[in-house]
Amino acid sequence: MPTSPTINPHRLATAAVVVGVDGSAASDLAVEWAADAASRHNRRLNIVHGFDLAASAELVGMYDVLVPAVTDELHRHGVDLLATAGRLAYRVDPTLDVETEVAEANPARLLIQRSETAHLVALGAAGSGAAIGYLGSTLLAVTSHGKGSIVVVREPGTEQHTPSVGPVVVGLDGTRHSEPAVAAAFAEASERRTQLVAVHAWGDMFDRISGVPYPVPDKDAQIAGQALIAEQLAGWQEKFPDVQVIRKVYLFGPRQALTDWSKSAQLVVVGSRGRGGFRGLLLGSTSNSLVQQAHCPVMVVHSK
Repeated sequence: MPTSPTINPHRLATAAVVVGVDGSAASDLAVEWAADAASRHNRRLNIVHGFDLAASAELVGMYDVLVPAVTDELHRHGVDLLATAGRLAYRVDPTLDVETEVAEANPARLLIQRSETAHLVALGAAGSGAAIGYLGSTLLAVTSHGKGSIVVVREPGTEQHTPSVGPVVVGLDGTRHSEPAVAAAFAEASERRTQLVAVHAWGDMFDRISGVPYPVPDKDAQIAGQALIAEQLAGWQEKFPDVQVIRKVYLFGPRQALTDWSKSAQLVVVGSRGRGGFRGLLLGSTSNSLVQQAHCPVMVVHSK
């Protein structure tokens, strides 16, 4: 008996673009990015804020946080944050369908839950390595355990934070875990009417050594790398004939390569797991470095 094809909840017309807010400058940038994405995809924008009573109790004491007035104040603060975020979203596109939600919930758990049915989830990360806003445990929890596409928008200080020019860059590892990232990257490049740069790096042993040049000239590695990229992109250029693809192979340095490409890219897209230079991407140094140091938004695409 034939089985019905699995429905991808992230592609349903009802799937919203979700963005988490905490009142930081980084989350404001995430709201603007998410509003633009919702506008381009013609989707609803859902702005959410979670206030964690357990975390608040660590600051003011469990008794104080259980006082209704304190809980009410946390809720009112969340409502104010959502109102401000809504105004930012409407400045991007006054015609957006915007919904807001404030919940008594851990922010990471709230965003992970919403990611199950969202088209994508966006969140902000503070610049310069500062552990504020969603940067830290929430950021890593959502990028590691979220479903579908998770986009991290960093606040990099004086640099152009959400560039609207430049290519979309996708990191490839030669496994099936890159397939959802390839699909998302082609779609983004097509919608943005820009080039797609496909990057493959063989290993990361020299990522830990500053000043090591790359790419390392190795004819056999280049040939094998180009073949790997061609295999992973097979069929996609036929689906998106409007997208010009540039293929880059690096013998060492995936972390540095992707971070450097992020200086001129609109978006960097990576899969959630891999091997070689992308082994343990969400939990290792490559991913941590990328989401905290990239110069453009980073999209982490999970297989489910």
